[in-house]
Amino acid sequence: MKALILKLTAVFVLASSVVLSAFAGTPHTRDDGVTVINLDEFNGYFEAKETVAGLKEGKYEFVVTNKADKLVGFQIQSIDDKKTLDMFPLEPGETKIAKVTVGKDGVRFRCPINPTPWYDLDVIK
Repeated sequence: MKALILKLTAVFVLASSVVLSAFAGTPHTRDDGVTVINLDEFNGYFEAKETVAGLKEGKYEFVVTNKADKLVGFQIQSIDDKKTLDMFPLEPGETKIAKVTVGKDGVRFRCPINPTPWYDLDVIK
């Protein structure tokens, strides 16, 4: 009986996490045409509050908040030519905004201080 309860609990937790991930926020596009993406930066990874699937060409603001307990940074580049569009450090708890234009291929971002992999955001074609 305990084994059955543990299995049912595991299935419920898994199903709940799948359902909750389906409710990730949709990026908000303001009246001025700028789309806002909120990112929380932790020790070694980023977490997006909105889904970034379906990225289109246009103007964006990446609102980055340092949720790590140390100095981190944010660097965003165009995917096609690897040109840095913005880069800045963030103190613990600090929030800064990167205002960028996403081109036909998309952008990628990372932390240049606290090594993280590049996060590629390809534009839907």
